[in-house]
Amino acid sequence: MFDQAVSPENHSGSFTSEPLVCVVDDEEEIRRNLCDLFVSASLPVRAFGSFSEFFERGAHQGPCCLVIDPSLHGMGEGDFKAILIDNADQVVCLTAHADISMCTFAMKAGAVDYLIKPVDAETMLEAAKRALARSQATLAAKIARTAAQAKFAKLTTREFGVMYRVIAGLLNKQIAAELGIAEKTIKVHRGRVMRKAEVVSVAELVKLAITAGITDPA
Repeated sequence: MFDQAVSPENHSGSFTSEPLVCVVDDEEEIRRNLCDLFVSASLPVRAFGSFSEFFERGAHQGPCCLVIDPSLHGMGEGDFKAILIDNADQVVCLTAHADISMCTFAMKAGAVDYLIKPVDAETMLEAAKRALARSQATLAAKIARTAAQAKFAKLTTREFGVMYRVIAGLLNKQIAAELGIAEKTIKVHRGRVMRKAEVVSVAELVKLAITAGITDPA
């Protein structure tokens, strides 16, 4: 049976944080078959008949696998690039056209797989599950990065300067010489940095800085 909850026509409202497969295809039979397949594997799914419908979807906060045809009518190259690049949604391309250049671009840009219609159920499910796992990892990394950046945002300009030199491996006396202040003052700043960053060792501070996207000047 084709569940009303996953009907291509029922795509309004906001999504939850649960894993989700989004199918975007202009062929109703393909949408229905894919929805039935994902439902049979206990994977929540939403289907859309056009790229514009998908683009107007409600926000989804959880991991998402997007099964889409790169040659879909109404979707330009820029739209496809936007989906692939800098997005937690992970893409599985499913198309009837074996376009080598498009396949090469899609895989280099981060697509999980490039499948040619018709595709067998096992291959489709395996690709979707890999996409959801990668999406989950991407979201987790973004959450960790945001949390780490929030901790460093608590630092004053001077404390940040001290922190930056600490993760570069400089000793207190070297930092004091560079900044032109007393070594004991550096120790005070360093202690505040550790408290605000909620770490107890330089190794933890370095790891947190990497997570936050702060590069080691060395």
